[in-house]
Amino acid sequence: MTSPSVCLSFDFDAISLWIGPMGAKSPSMISRGEFGAVAVPRLLKLLDQAGVPATFFVTGHTAETYPTQTRAIAEAGHEIGHHGYLHENPIELSPEAEEAVLLRGLAALDAVAGVRPVGYRSPAWDNSPSTMELLLKHGFRYESSLMGDDFTPYWCRTGDAIGPDGPYRFGPPVDLVEMPVSWLLDDFPHFEYIRLPNRISPGLSAASKVEEIWRDEFDFMVREIPNGVFTLTMHPQVIGRGHRLFMLERLIAHFKAAGAEFRTLSTAAEEFRQR
Repeated sequence: MTSPSVCLSFDFDAISLWIGPMGAKSPSMISRGEFGAVAVPRLLKLLDQAGVPATFFVTGHTAETYPTQTRAIAEAGHEIGHHGYLHENPIELSPEAEEAVLLRGLAALDAVAGVRPVGYRSPAWDNSPSTMELLLKHGFRYESSLMGDDFTPYWCRTGDAIGPDGPYRFGPPVDLVEMPVSWLLDDFPHFEYIRLPNRISPGLSAASKVEEIWRDEFDFMVREIPNGVFTLTMHPQVIGRGHRLFMLERLIAHFKAAGAEFRTLSTAAEEFRQR
């Protein structure tokens, strides 16, 4: 029997989330992103003590703003993936602007940490009609922003036809592995309180509630999905609070007790390719 896979992933958005899509001008709001830099050493310590690898998706702006933390992630042996430059939503960009953001993020990660990512995660988990072709053009091996499955990787597509009448027409699969995600398995909507003129996100769930949801999703995968890959999406500025770190420690222990193998997303994507 194949061991279940667990991929712990962290989106290191830091300040870029707040001054980019949130448009923050308030030092108080911006400081919420600053806490992400405080939390990264805590997470690296936890992962080292547990002996598990992880994948960190880092915006180019974060790499340039917090080079010490970004280099520490790479030096600890964790994977670094691409996450835009200023947490831009690709759906709001022209193809030319989206490619420029992709290249700027690559340049920042190379300059700061000497890494060339093979994985991409879209800010806000929104891809444009051009995203897949751009990722293929620039040599990415996998992406992790779609939700067409829960625990089974699959091939990305290009050329889907979206129309108001008739069935949805799926384009051909391409040589890019999708490592699917879910808002259910993301810490941000569970925990973060946001109040904007056009949005109120209550957040602030008890860690015990989220722990129960994540544990039961994992247990279902173990029972029902052969070769399943359980991907958690977390953010240092969110998961890095003390009581949530305790929750993550307990979950890692639960996953280990079930015989799970911890993998980076790139490793899990390549194993899917081989299968």
